[in-house]
Amino acid sequence: MTPHYTVAGVQDGSFEAFYRGTSSAKQYTALCCATLERDRILDVNVDRILVDGLDSTNILLNNLEKTEVEVIILGGATFGGFNVMDVEYVYKKTGIPVIVYSGIFPDMEATRDALRKHFPDWKKRWARYEALGEINKFESGRYPEIYFEKVGCTIDFAEQVLDEQTITCRMPEAVRVADIIAKGLSPIFQSQEVFVDGSSN
Repeated sequence: MTPHYTVAGVQDGSFEAFYRGTSSAKQYTALCCATLERDRILDVNVDRILVDGLDSTNILLNNLEKTEVEVIILGGATFGGFNVMDVEYVYKKTGIPVIVYSGIFPDMEATRDALRKHFPDWKKRWARYEALGEINKFESGRYPEIYFEKVGCTIDFAEQVLDEQTITCRMPEAVRVADIIAKGLSPIFQSQEVFVDGSSN
């Protein structure tokens, strides 16, 4: 029997959009890292990230220290609004290939415009998008096409992993599980606000 890949699927939770951009308080949401072997759940780690912050990279790295995986599939390049993951840094620190999944073709021009409009440090965030390189299309033959970027692996390897992870829908199974868990736990983290002085309630 051919062994299956041990995959870490990463997805964020929901958040209250009306909090964004306020000067007095910001909001947390959940970031879930679910480790699966095909459709078998091996491990789950959940932590909080700051909506529109820049802590998702370090939070993920901390969670990856608690589990052993062969490949990481991110449910996008950004989490909790525009908390952009530094995918190259994740690969550099772990040596684990990273695949960035998207159900639709990413509108990079609209993303850049939004970053420029809302964030003084938009160039830093945008550089993390640019580092991902070419957007690739993948079709499993069972579900509609998806799109992906990859760091630390070949296109063939990424497609093999995505094909194995296409089980109940076109979303990779590890990302789907992480999405369900993160969305379910979001209310816990949404109740934790952080104020500009760094305190929380």
